[in-house]
Amino acid sequence: MEITKLDILNQETRTFIQPVKRINEGHHVSRFLMSKAYRDIMLFVLQLNRAMYPCLSQDTSSSKQVIQAWELGASDVALSDTVRQIRGLIGQLNSIIDEVPPDPGPRRFGNVSFRRWYELVEARLPDLLNEHLPPSILSAGSGSEVNAKVEILSYLLGGFGSSQRLDYGTGHELSFVAFLGCVWKLGGFENSASGNEERGIVLGVIEPYLELVRRLIKTYTLEPAGSHGVWGLDDHAFLPYLFGSAQYGPAISETDKTPIEGSLTSAPDPADVTKTAVVSRERTRNMYFSAIGFIYDVKKGPFWEHSPMLYDISGVRAGWAKINKGMIKMYVAEVLSKFPVVQHFYFGSLFSWDKDPDAVPQPGTIHTASQPAHPQPTVSAPSGAAPQQPVMKTPPVVHPMATSSSFVGTAAPWAKKSSVTSPMTAFPSQVDQRSISQTPRHPSDSNSRTAASDRTGGQMPTNMPPPLRAPWARTSGE
Repeated sequence: MEITKLDILNQETRTFIQPVKRINEGHHVSRFLMSKAYRDIMLFVLQLNRAMYPCLSQDTSSSKQVIQAWELGASDVALSDTVRQIRGLIGQLNSIIDEVPPDPGPRRFGNVSFRRWYELVEARLPDLLNEHLPPSILSAGSGSEVNAKVEILSYLLGGFGSSQRLDYGTGHELSFVAFLGCVWKLGGFENSASGNEERGIVLGVIEPYLELVRRLIKTYTLEPAGSHGVWGLDDHAFLPYLFGSAQYGPAISETDKTPIEGSLTSAPDPADVTKTAVVSRERTRNMYFSAIGFIYDVKKGPFWEHSPMLYDISGVRAGWAKINKGMIKMYVAEVLSKFPVVQHFYFGSLFSWDKDPDAVPQPGTIHTASQPAHPQPTVSAPSGAAPQQPVMKTPPVVHPMATSSSFVGTAAPWAKKSSVTSPMTAFPSQVDQRSISQTPRHPSDSNSRTAASDRTGGQMPTNMPPPLRAPWARTSGE
């Protein structure tokens, strides 16, 4: 099976521009989902995701099938020079934290010392890029007013949180992925058919980046940015769950399609996220459990209570490939389709706001229809006429307890069944889009009490709220 990859551009004909903000209002998100930037982001993410599935090959000497899984820190993944250089850059950014200890004074939100760390990074990053990236990439377009370094620097600097709001979220994670996509487009990474370079990017760059971010969050108590709280998957990150679930998927050959169900034989059960001993063991091997381990580091209390969405997903019985497929859909719906997340993404020439000529307009979804509305600016009237006033369209406010039928406890509004089409269908991926049905896993579900009791050591929690469900983990009757 031929895998679609992100195109490598011709630097000689490329005109670079200063990245600018384009998503200013809620309806701009629908336009973003039709853009070349959205297309390229999804291509790159799916390209990396596919490479993280275990490989199935044939031993020529014994004619036996050989399965190769890709664990964190595994020596089987050869890191290219560019991957090693970017990994070294992340290490230097990590060391700057030692220069800026957190402020000891009282504070309600994030630690103000993060601003000092960010200032040092902003000042040093141009030289660090010169040190760690090939000159052929950074100097592309040097004959014009803006070169490739300007675009690369913008996305990289946007990947470490906001120094103004003292927060970090999936929008910043997206910016870092765009930085890696820029390097790929400019030919900075090796393009091999085996997927080894993609695995090197995930294991050799993205995982160290996540470790740096987690240290920033713990050191400077950064707030979640654009988080749904208990309605969301994670307060800060998404990609470790996507790539980590692929690591546990069934082994595939280069000609196989990306699977939609099944697991690696040696993979732990998804329900093991509630077992601290398993999490401690697997977090050094797998990105999914590495992210779960960080949750245990920063949160206390029952897992189902502080992470109900992940708890719900832990009951999926069709395997890690099914979880991975669901994560792809959720990434589109809960990251790329949400105004609070993508509003700070900038668009240049490498990730362009231009419309994708192959994109098909899709009907509105519950995700795009619920975007915030902003008042329109005053429009200049013709000479001699009174200026037009902005029109404020404020939707009516309905209290969730107004009617019994409208009250759904703490269930996320985007977890309800909808007949509209997901924005994921606008993207031609290698992922099968067949509907997913799965029994939800929550201790308060009558059909899951036995399994839930097993995961909680035989003790059933009492007085629990209605279950929160992943949008793709539904009962067959729904």
